[in-house]
Amino acid sequence: MDDRDTEDFGAAGTREPGDGENPGRSGLVRFARPALIAGSVVAVVCVALLVIIFALDSFNATVYSVGGKDVTDATDEARAIRETYAPARVGGMIFLVLGALAALAGGFVMYRERNTSAQVDEDDDGQDWDYEDLAGQ
Repeated sequence: MDDRDTEDFGAAGTREPGDGENPGRSGLVRFARPALIAGSVVAVVCVALLVIIFALDSFNATVYSVGGKDVTDATDEARAIRETYAPARVGGMIFLVLGALAALAGGFVMYRERNTSAQVDEDDDGQDWDYEDLAGQ
């Protein structure tokens, strides 16, 4: 084997997409894709959580009203039923907004930088490497 770099290269002598870091990306661009993915996942999970909470809340109100009572009454029992899922509901809404903002920010940064080409490594002289060069033959 000779003194050439031992980086992984594809068939045409170029780096495979997704291999290693992209040296031309710095700053916010580097965090845009993870922010988009994480924000989207958080938003979807929060929407599912809120749907479940609202369904349980409606179920509790329905079960409570079967006996002729109203969940909007000023009694302690009705207030306790109304406030059962209040912290989870508020937390779900806060995280939904934060996740949506992170996804939007990541998407905006990726959209803004879509035509920016990656910088070339300083040691890249543009030479194509074939199998014999990489195998040391």
